[in-house]
Amino acid sequence: MDETTVQLLCPECTKDWQISPGELPAAADMFHCPGCHASRRMSEFMRTDRDLQTLKQLG
Repeated sequence: MDETTVQLLCPECTKDWQISPGELPAAADMFHCPGCHASRRMSEFMRTDRDLQTLKQLG
């Protein structure tokens, strides 16, 4: 079975990575980039709308 992941992209430092939605906070909660420590709503780190929808469904 494949594990579902979402793609993240920091709007400040452009670091990109993949992670399981279960390891992330809710879309409206604050998240801190592990690269530059920028703080924004989790939804702002989603690379695509599909990633955001996956987070909302599985997170």
